[in-house]
Amino acid sequence: MTETGPNQPAVTAIVLAAGAGTRMKSSRAKVLHEIAGQPLIAHALFAVRGVAATTVTVVGHEREQVSAAISSLDLGDLGVVEAVQEEQRGTGHAVQIALDALGDVPEGTVLVTYGDVPLLTSETLAELLEDHSSSGQSVTILSAELDDPKGYGRVVRDADGFVVAIREDKDADDVERAICEVNSGVVAVDAKFLRDAVGRLAPSNAQGELYLTDIVSLAVEDGLPVGAHVLEDVWQTEGVNDRAQLARLGRELNRRLTTHWMSEGVTIVDPDTTWIDSAVVLAPDVTIFPGTQLLGATVVASGATIGPDCTLRNVEVGADATIVRTHASDAVVGAGATVGPFAYLRPGTEIGADGKVGTFVETKNAQLGAGAKVPHLSYVGDAEIGEGANIGAGTIVANYDGVQKHRTTVGKHARTGSNNVFVAPVTIGDGAYTGGGTVVRKDVPSGALATSAGSQRNMEGWVPANRAGTSAASAAEAANEEEDDAGE
Repeated sequence: MTETGPNQPAVTAIVLAAGAGTRMKSSRAKVLHEIAGQPLIAHALFAVRGVAATTVTVVGHEREQVSAAISSLDLGDLGVVEAVQEEQRGTGHAVQIALDALGDVPEGTVLVTYGDVPLLTSETLAELLEDHSSSGQSVTILSAELDDPKGYGRVVRDADGFVVAIREDKDADDVERAICEVNSGVVAVDAKFLRDAVGRLAPSNAQGELYLTDIVSLAVEDGLPVGAHVLEDVWQTEGVNDRAQLARLGRELNRRLTTHWMSEGVTIVDPDTTWIDSAVVLAPDVTIFPGTQLLGATVVASGATIGPDCTLRNVEVGADATIVRTHASDAVVGAGATVGPFAYLRPGTEIGADGKVGTFVETKNAQLGAGAKVPHLSYVGDAEIGEGANIGAGTIVANYDGVQKHRTTVGKHARTGSNNVFVAPVTIGDGAYTGGGTVVRKDVPSGALATSAGSQRNMEGWVPANRAGTSAASAAEAANEEEDDAGE
């Protein structure tokens, strides 16, 4: 329990997340489908975290999946109690189970919300609770005005404007269906009244379920005040029932995230093709070009340029770094470093300040010191590249012997030739050089030059003799004739 304000009662939240979500047609529970890098249930719990200290999450369908997902979330000081709804008999039944899981009747206010309403914010919930507390109402509904209210429960008011009932779409008559004010399902209720009211619910509806919304009629019967807090931002009331709605809400949340970051000083050249997860952190003066996805816990420092066509997941990008057409995950890109185009940074990659990973380079569990460069066409895995070192084009770090992975170390300011193979484990010392085409199987001392190729041997006349009739043989014969003519 917590105080939402100096004069407000304690709040306990109930998050309903037991539904099967059959329209998703998925082996995953509906509330585990993601937008902005977080499952729907996470968005719901993060919202209530700002207004309550205790939350009861009612799970049912695929509850093992849902419970595991909730356990993995960082919810701070929010205490989470789990209640299991074995048989889904409606929202009223789910709240009964939640209250039973708490044991004692909670004090103050109970806030009931849902695990599939991802755009709902803590700020909106705080406003709902403030309205509920200041008005002295026993029940306060979060409602919205919709142009097309079909499918939603209608908020029925009397001639004086007081709420007298919530009528589900299937149970409404023609007059009630014409009402545009709809019930979001989110409600703040006096805790003691809620405990009494859910015990009085009856399945007198087309679905044969216990509707939580029927507590409105019960409050009216008891002469208790009922109100509705009308929310202008109707997106926050929308739930996810199928994959089309998931995509629609995902696009809207992404629009809000890109708008937020632009207001914080980030340049996003094309917000429609830029996707940013909710946990991403961007500094002012970051520039993001089209086709970029910033996912997970990615953090980008001031002055960095990302894109076009980048996907970064859990990547730390330093100030003034540049990343172009790159896929990266669980990596660190230092200040002033450059990456790409067409680079692949796998987990464990760390690029030091002013370092470079260039075109068609793949790295994995590799650490590059300040100013170190792997410019072209290389694979660097399980390696440490020293400060200022330069790795020649076409280099392969052969880190796997078929059984174990081994590390390679390249020293400071070393220069390695093109088309090298480093057969790990091997160390190339500080300031060492390697020749083109070298296969490094033994350690190279600091300051040494390592080569492994033999002297070049030219077998004169081999092509005409062994590939007679080919275009290569014809070209060689013509060239030889020209040389002979020139020598006469």
